[in-house]
Formats: sequence, structure tokens, C-alpha cells
Amino acid sequence: MTDRFANLFNALKARKDGALVPFVNLCDPTPEKSLEILETLTEAGADAFELGIPFSDPSADGPVICLSSKRALANGSDTQKCLQVVQQYRAKHPDMPISLMIYINLAYAPGLDHFFAQCHKAGVDAVLIPDIPSSMRARESEWDTAARAHDVQLISLVPPNADADKIRRISQHSEGYIYLMSRSGVTGTDRAAGMPTHHVVELMKDAGAPPTLLGFGISKPEKPLILMMYLNTIFVYGTEKFFSLCREKGVDGVIVGSAYVRIINENLNDDQALKSKLASFTQQMKEETCGRLLA
Repeated sequence: MTDRFANLFNALKARKDGALVPFVNLCDPTPEKSLEILETLTEAGADAFELGIPFSDPSADGPVICLSSKRALANGSDTQKCLQVVQQYRAKHPDMPISLMIYINLAYAPGLDHFFAQCHKAGVDAVLIPDIPSSMRARESEWDTAARAHDVQLISLVPPNADADKIRRISQHSEGYIYLMSRSGVTGTDRAAGMPTHHVVELMKDAGAPPTLLGFGISKPEKPLILMMYLNTIFVYGTEKFFSLCREKGVDGVIVGSAYVRIINENLNDDQALKSKLASFTQQMKEETCGRLLA
């Protein structure tokens, strides 16, 4: 099994670079345009992808991403079409790390073994399912069993209110990377800023957590750790202060979602403007992550 996320973080660490991981919904607005968007982001400097499969009841998503999901579903998006986009992209980019963010029903409905087999066939490295609590995974081992059987890493999520025992337990059983949330709530709606405290990051490191991204990301020597935050946090702090704080707290990279999806929402009728703005924003964010996170 090729661990693309581990390879990425090792390479970034060697050149003292930080990871930029865009989030976009697959098949938005169409499968063809979705593939073009991934190519644009790749050419502009994205280091990895977190990709959503649109769902009819996205309880963890704010209005920006909900609009994207509704648009894709209205245009006929389904899991099979989304994985076909991944497979087409993977054929051209064999080394790019790709994770999916999905809701539990999308894996449960077709059967876990079938779902993870299809993910592996498409070239997916990892899957994050935010509505599976760690207690459920502990009780129902078939989730981890099915994922591992098909060489797919099942990503753990650490909520902002987790106690020390829960943080240690999740860190010790994590694969690929850890998704560390800075605060509770839906994505892209809260202008208040939140950053993980030192003690949370230290607990994760002491427990042997994988590398970390700020989900924005945090990377540890053993595995990647990804911290989920909102773009508004950057605006509140300012880019220079924000990335300085990330470096102080051990963050390796950032996952940016709502900002990318907002660009797509606002430029659907102008392909040239859409690609230009996506590329420009990616280059800007990459310049901020490069050097400032790991310098």
C-alpha cells in the first residue's frame, strides 16, 4: 500500500513547507467541470485534496457548501459519478493524496465492504465520516475492518470539547491523519476565531497521533494530523499572525473549504474567471503556508 499522505508530509517537512489542502464538492457543478476544477487547483499548487460527496442532508455544512451540494445533486450527482471523477483524476496524478469527506449513509447504504472497495478502485487514500463518533467505531469494528481490507485509511475526528482520555484514545487508533476541529458548529458560518490549545496538540503528540493538518493541518513525525478550521479565522487574525500561531502550535498545513466553494458559487457562468480566481487564491494561500508554517 502506498501511503500518499505520509509521503507528502515527509517531502514537505524536508523542504520546510506547509501543506495546502483545498476542499471542494465532487460533481459540482457537473462531473466535467469538477474535474477541470481539480486540475486548476493542482496546477496552482495544491498539495492534497479533501473532496466531498454531495448529500441531501448535510448537517455539518454551512450555507455555502450546502448550496454546492444542492447544485450538484440537482445535476445528477451520486456516489458513483463522484468516484468516477476521482478515478479520472487519479489516472493523471498517481501521487496526489486524496481524502473524502462523506456522511455515514453514503457508506452504509451500499454496504461498507462495497463502498470501501469502490473507494480503493477509484484511487481514494482516506475517508472522513464526521457523523461517526469514536464510541461507535469502538463498538462497531466493522468500519475499520472494511476500510483496512481495501487499503483505505479511516480518518478520526477530534472534537473541540474532547477530554484528555478521548484525545489519547482517538490518537492511538488513528490512521492517515487526524482531523482536529477548532470549534463546534457548521462550516463557514462563524466569524469568531478559534485555535487549538497547546495542551490538546501536546496530548495528541504524546499519544502518537498521525501527522496533522489545520482543516485547515498539523503534522507529527509518526502520522499526519489535520486541524479543521474556518477561513474566517484567518481574516480575524490576519494572515501573518494566523500562520505564526499555526507554526507555534505545531500545524503542518491547512484545509480550506468554504472559500473555494464560494469562488465556485460566484463564478459559475464565467469559466475563465472561475479558473483564474481559483488559481490566484491557491497561489496566495500556498505562499502563506510555504515557509511560515515550518520555518
